[in-house]
Amino acid sequence: MLNKKILRPDRLRQVPAQFSWVDQRLVRENFLRLADPAAWSLYLVLVTVADAQGLSYYSEATLSRLLRMDLVQLAHCRQQLVAASLVAYEKPLYQVLALPPAQVVTPEAGPRSDQTLSVGDILRRVCGGGAS
Repeated sequence: MLNKKILRPDRLRQVPAQFSWVDQRLVRENFLRLADPAAWSLYLVLVTVADAQGLSYYSEATLSRLLRMDLVQLAHCRQQLVAASLVAYEKPLYQVLALPPAQVVTPEAGPRSDQTLSVGDILRRVCGGGAS
């Protein structure tokens, strides 16, 4: 077991007074595969600026300026996040959505690599029960 130690005690993270977080399930359940890095930069800004309900009124012009993207690229990034069911959008309002419960985006290669499976489906496959 790795013995962890604080490298910079003077810079220890604290829960900020404002509201924001990033769900670790984005990594653990392979959601990162659902969008390209530019879309994740948009997601990070939206998570950071959203209120407790995940809502943000940041304009396209402001997001474009912050992310150094043109409006076409911003729209493409937004569409990836909407398609991945990570963000809802009705101009001018964004909502960062809760991640779906108990689902894993499969890391398999092949034509069905973007398929989302429940934990039960994965366990059935591992235990020899096949896909449901």
